[in-house]
Amino acid sequence: MKCLTCAQENKDTAKACRKCGRDLTIPPAWFPDARWHLKTLGAIYAVVIVFYFGVTALLRKLPQPYNIRAIPLEMTPWLRAGVKHLPEDDLKAPPDDLPPQPIIPKPQ
Repeated sequence: MKCLTCAQENKDTAKACRKCGRDLTIPPAWFPDARWHLKTLGAIYAVVIVFYFGVTALLRKLPQPYNIRAIPLEMTPWLRAGVKHLPEDDLKAPPDDLPPQPIIPKPQ
């Protein structure tokens, strides 16, 4: 039998702990059983669920980041309604007959 105070292993017939001297004949004040664990875990899960839905409801009232400013559709073609890809003309490389752009050195 283990002592509940110091966890010392004692004989089953011992009346006192040989390490700390605690009386082993007195039953422990309280041991949690399966019912207590179920009630406690149920309460914890309920609080977590209520917290989750409460925070979700509060966050829905805030403006969404993509509603704050207008983003051009050319920047985000995947947000277009209907066609989910760019037309073939937009995917072609620019023509080769364009004059080259001058390289401007950066000031130091």
